[in-house]
Amino acid sequence: MVGTIIGQAIAGATGGFVRGLVGITKAKEFDPKTFQFSWKQFGFTILVSMLVGLMSGLIMNVDWRMSLLAGYAGSDLLESLYKLRFASLIKSP
Repeated sequence: MVGTIIGQAIAGATGGFVRGLVGITKAKEFDPKTFQFSWKQFGFTILVSMLVGLMSGLIMNVDWRMSLLAGYAGSDLLESLYKLRFASLIKSP
């Protein structure tokens, strides 16, 4: 169980790392001469992605690939998975 949780957290963090790198390379204002890297923002992005990946893996009870995708896609995926998983509890009368 602990190994699964750690694996899902690492997969979520990896998804966030890839998302951060893609964001840097796609930035419209990217100029190598004036570019300043924010380690705090990048680290926070990876931390949040790790938590989102971990939560999605626990909600869906699946393998690390879902956590990787959730880490990349962000909290929108987590919200959708939660609604799908617990749809019977959320439905209005």
